[in-house]
Amino acid sequence: MREYNAENIKVLKGLEPVRLRPGMYIGSTNSDGLHHLAWEIIDNCVDEAINGHCNTITVKLLPDNFIEITDNGRGIPVDIYDDSGKTALEVIFTTLHAGGKFDDSNYNVSGGLHGVGSSVVCALAESIEVTSYKNSTKWRQHFSKGVPVSEIENLGATSKRGTRVKFKADSTIFPDIKFNLNKISDFLKTKAFLNAGLKIIIQSGEERFEFHYPEGIHDYINQLIKEKNKLPLNENLFFFSNDAEFKLEAAIYWLSGCESSIFSFANSIKTIDGGSHENGLKSGVAKAVRSYLESHNLVPKNIVIANEDTRNCMLGIVSVFLKGHVEFQGQTKNRLNSDITVAVENKVRSELENYLNHNVGIGKKIADHVITAAKARIAAREAKSSVLRKKLTSQKINLPGKLSDCTSNKFEESELFICEGDSAGGSSKMARNRFTQAILPIRGKILNVEGVALSKIDSNQEIQNITSAIGCGIGNGFDISRLRYGKVIIMTDADADGAHISILLLTFFFRYMTPLVEHGHLYIALPPLFRIDNKNVTYYAGDEKEKDKLMKKLKGNIEVGRFKGLGEMPSEDLKITTMAPETRRILKVSVNDMSSSDELFQKLMGNDASRRYDFISEHAVFAKEKLDI
Repeated sequence: MREYNAENIKVLKGLEPVRLRPGMYIGSTNSDGLHHLAWEIIDNCVDEAINGHCNTITVKLLPDNFIEITDNGRGIPVDIYDDSGKTALEVIFTTLHAGGKFDDSNYNVSGGLHGVGSSVVCALAESIEVTSYKNSTKWRQHFSKGVPVSEIENLGATSKRGTRVKFKADSTIFPDIKFNLNKISDFLKTKAFLNAGLKIIIQSGEERFEFHYPEGIHDYINQLIKEKNKLPLNENLFFFSNDAEFKLEAAIYWLSGCESSIFSFANSIKTIDGGSHENGLKSGVAKAVRSYLESHNLVPKNIVIANEDTRNCMLGIVSVFLKGHVEFQGQTKNRLNSDITVAVENKVRSELENYLNHNVGIGKKIADHVITAAKARIAAREAKSSVLRKKLTSQKINLPGKLSDCTSNKFEESELFICEGDSAGGSSKMARNRFTQAILPIRGKILNVEGVALSKIDSNQEIQNITSAIGCGIGNGFDISRLRYGKVIIMTDADADGAHISILLLTFFFRYMTPLVEHGHLYIALPPLFRIDNKNVTYYAGDEKEKDKLMKKLKGNIEVGRFKGLGEMPSEDLKITTMAPETRRILKVSVNDMSSSDELFQKLMGNDASRRYDFISEHAVFAKEKLDI
């Protein structure tokens, strides 16, 4: 066996880590990684523009696969850094995590935040020449593979200002070191759109393009409309710009006959994987449109508007400029992690609601469009589910042994009752409609899934049975199109223990089958606690308060019976009060605010059991029409 000791430990120095593992810093060494080198230098120029020090950027594709990037900003400092004896320019290009963007006094807003961009380019360049036009003097220094190959030179007086970086990528690292003109042009065009008034020029041989958009993303979304060749439903663009907590710009068109597209940017960097700003835009749009529909009573009966319906065929742009410490995911900055979801959501919701209410004709068009999308989604899902149910009933599938399934293949009329214990299961089977109603008994209180590892949840038998019966999977693998029942109904005893089981089930569905709730398929049954007979007429009461209210109205001989639980309730009573669609009382569960609901479940189902018990004791009997969580 080979020995492993201190002499086996290697410490990489300088820029050696970048050359050894370039993918950690630029994503890959293919074409995307090669172009990322250019993006890093261009983003430095754009940061100068964002902070008001630069109005022109020029990019040139030169012979022998060189690229040259120039701005007219402040120029890289060339004075001596600390006691190192090196200039600031040399430190920036040869040292990881060195730069002027860790201090807000230099850059209020910046896309380059890690201090590794310039040094990574230097490390992966066969040749790099950096020129700084600073303090009326022209300075130049050459590097190769992360190491200076010349001292900094004073090239005399100049009237220019700014920085020029000319480099050629290392062919020993990149299989192909030729830059693509179209790819770089698209990148530069987007930067010009996001920074209103900035002029960006690209040259390659005889070809020259200039990008300059005084209206910023207003121009950008109109350009996208032209490319898609689709007519917008809202002929007046929804656009706003706000500089309160941070600079936020958003523009939205709803189109007809195309896929939804959202383009998100943070500090002029395209966040292709979205992030908190994009999430805020989506939730803000959903809440604004829903609010508009509800306030104008436009939603048809039995139609539930999902978030995706509000964004159907939507073309949107959201751009934020954040100050100070900005959290991106990784050096390639594909996703924004800074916690601004709620701030973006609130502003978008407010502005969009105002826009819809002041543009009634447009509001009606968008409302009709969203409702049509919801109907199409529901019809498609029901058709798919119907086919799936037929397929499942014709095949041998892995359904839980305790499930007493219904025989209907029609998704919209089928119901699954999840009831408490075998005794209740027996009563429910006698009271049900076998054609449309399925019964799944579970043993007492299921696992509290709040804060529990998914592996433990997956291994829980009761949760396995519920998941198998519903048929959609769990967590990230949940597929609403595979739902086997139009309604999933939690049916527990009308007491504190029953309420506790309901809350445990609600927690599971909220955390691991969220779309089931969002699409309006989850319900809670409201079995009565009392039966009251008076003059050959039977009444039912859900709790003591309702019973006392009834008793005050009744006269003559009154018989009052208390149900000990679903298992001991006569099947005819259970059918009339809890299972027959014509006479039963059930709640639809809906989510008004995901973030508030998330906080509620954390508090209620967390480690403090006393808070949970107090809540359950107080709320053992729920509201009578709808449960909003």
